[in-house]
Parts: sequence; structure tokens; C-alpha cells
Amino acid sequence: MPVIKAQHILLPKKFIDYNKWSVIASDLYLKGYWNKIKEYINGKPSSLDLILPEAFMSNDNSQIIDDIHAKMKQFNDFNFFEDFGPGMVLVERKIGNKKRLGIVLNVDLEQFSLKKEDNALIRPTEGTTLERILPRLDVRKDAIFELSHTILLYDDRELNIAKDLYNNRDCLQKLYDFDLNENGGHITGWFIRKYQEVINKFNSLISNEYLQKYFNTNIPLMFVVGDGNHSLATAKEYWNRLKVNLTEEERVVHPARYALVEAINIHDICIDFGPIYRFIEKPPRSFLRRLKRLYRVNTKKTDKNLYLVEKAFYKGKSFEYCLPNNSPTAISLVQDLIDRCLEKEIEMSVEYVSSLEELKEKCAKNDKAIGLTLPKIDKNQLFEFIIKHGILPRKSYTLCSDNERRYYLEAHKIKMV
Repeated sequence: MPVIKAQHILLPKKFIDYNKWSVIASDLYLKGYWNKIKEYINGKPSSLDLILPEAFMSNDNSQIIDDIHAKMKQFNDFNFFEDFGPGMVLVERKIGNKKRLGIVLNVDLEQFSLKKEDNALIRPTEGTTLERILPRLDVRKDAIFELSHTILLYDDRELNIAKDLYNNRDCLQKLYDFDLNENGGHITGWFIRKYQEVINKFNSLISNEYLQKYFNTNIPLMFVVGDGNHSLATAKEYWNRLKVNLTEEERVVHPARYALVEAINIHDICIDFGPIYRFIEKPPRSFLRRLKRLYRVNTKKTDKNLYLVEKAFYKGKSFEYCLPNNSPTAISLVQDLIDRCLEKEIEMSVEYVSSLEELKEKCAKNDKAIGLTLPKIDKNQLFEFIIKHGILPRKSYTLCSDNERRYYLEAHKIKMV
């Protein structure tokens, strides 16, 4: 079965204020942020009415979820959305002097798996936890619509799928063109009605020739999750539960089988994997010694391009330690050591820090703590690592700054009504 399946793309009708409709898809913001957004929206139609921000999740989310489902029914009954038919959306997102291109499309959830051994064509980059899936599942199980939150990454080094579409955007129907709220930049979207050629190009990314050339393998992988691991895992779990009561024919056509995502080329200049450092309190005395033994290199004789050098901060001093010249493998080595120590050291704890200055500051204030720098993910190594080793260690990277995350905008019907 194909990975990509063109489904009906829905957008609010033109009289709606898109600036108030579209809100950021981020679980990082606290209640104060969402209350400010709610005040700004001031009762106008908004995607905020259809989502459950993590800041508001509790042991009992029933009232909020009931309100979400009621609002969806209202939107459906009053034909709130305009249906553009099956297709995709080319998206240009500008923030300051940066511009990135994405393609909003639907993927087949049968092609997504959390298990490495399944060799699925869509795979997560990080592990998921049941606690974060369950409230999302409660929202989805009676939802009429889904809004696009997940960003999938693909490794396109020669086809320029999105760039070619963008260069020919004058031939496409413009859907929207507006400023996003809260410093989200400017967003423009064009409808791709002739989508089969685009699907064919994506399929070329999993040809044996392409896989051998760039990843030295015949195991295909089209997409990895860049943001929204738990959202896609929720969609998959919902589909798994739903399809049990469907016939084979119903399974093929049911809209809940397909998830709306934005696909972005990992080599887009605006996709930058920022490193995440480790601040370790009360590590065992042997930690630094074991860290230096993880990957031994004769730095005087070995070519500098064959290894990475990172730093450990401890008691006002910095120490260098070496890692393999493969950033996903290097991060895995260090995280495995930390995890083994955590199992044995009851008092040890780890904090994940994205700022080098903050890491140094925290170490300067605590002479019993160790701060570790780690490399940022190399774009050219990510897909090969996922194919061969499965998911990355937790907190391996930051994909973008908070205001660069995806905003809810397009919708897709997932219920037969």
C-alpha cells in the first residue's frame, strides 16, 4: 500500500479571521500563554476550540473534551469548513529572514510503527509514553476533524520536491496568505490538485538505488517524525482500535486511517537540529572516568575528522572527552551510560538543557554536578541511524525554536458523518 494518500483538505471559509483561527501547536506553553491567546481571540472561531493543550490536561479532562466535540459538531452542522477536495498544500513559512517550505499531506497510519523490527516506512525519532497518549486518545475517539500538528521529515538530497513546487507556485491555487499571531511569522499556502507526480517523487526516495547511495541499505524509510511523536502515535492507536470492527473494504476508505501532517525536507536550510546538553546532579565518583572510556582515541595520531570532541564541566574546570564521528551514535553512548548510572544511583538526577551558557552557570553553582555537552544531530546521519538502530535517545535534539513550531490551520475529517 502507498505511504501517501490524497484526502480532502478542509479550511475555514474566507470570512473567518485566519490570524485568530490559527494557533501554535506546542505543548511547551503554560496556562498563562493560552489564556492570553484566548483573550486575544475574544470569542472568534479558532482552532483553540478544537484542541487540548497539555497545560490544561488533568486527571479529569471530560468537560474540556466534551466542549471540543460539541464545537466540532457545530462546525460540521453549519458547514464551517470549505472542502477543497483531495490534494495537498504547499506551505511557505517566513520568520524574520528565514523561510522554510513544507507540504501538508495525508499519510497511511498502516505504514507507521513504533517498533523497529517492523521496518515501517514512517518511524518515530523518540520514544512515547502512555500517559501522554491517553488524554489525546480521548479527544480523538469522538472527534469529527483532526488538525495538522505533526511534522514529518524526509531526506531529499537531489529531487527538490518542495522547491520545484514552489518555483511553479503561480500555477497553483493560493489558499491563504496571512501573518500568524504571537510572532509566528508569515504563512502562505497553495493547493496541489495534481498530486500524483508529487507522490511518485516521494516514492523515489525509497528506491533501492537511492537507499544504497545515501544510506548503504535496502531497508526503506520515507519519513521520520520531527515533531509530534505522541500525536501520530495517538492517531495510530485510535486507528488500531477502530479498524477491529470494520470490514476490509471499510478499512481501505475510512478517513481515520489517514493522518494529516506537514512534510519538510530535512535538508531545508531552516531545519536545524540544536543540541541538548546534560546537567547531572550527584553522579557516581566513577562517572568521569567511565565517560572518558566510552570511546578511546589517540588524539595525537588519529585524524580529527574521525572523532568528535565534547566537554564535561566539573568543579570549575572543563575536561574534553571523545565520541564517534556519528552524532546519533555518540548521543546514544552517553545516554546509555547516564541511564545505567541512574538505575544504581538513587540520588542521581539529570536535567536537559539547550543553552551552553545555562549549563555552565548551573555547574558553577553546584560543585557536585557534572555538565556534558553533546553534538547536534548531523542531518546526513539521521535516517541511516533510524533504519539501523531505531529511535534516538530521549532529548537528542531541538528541531526549532518555540515560535517556529507548526500552527494549527488545515483540517481533515476522520469520522464518517
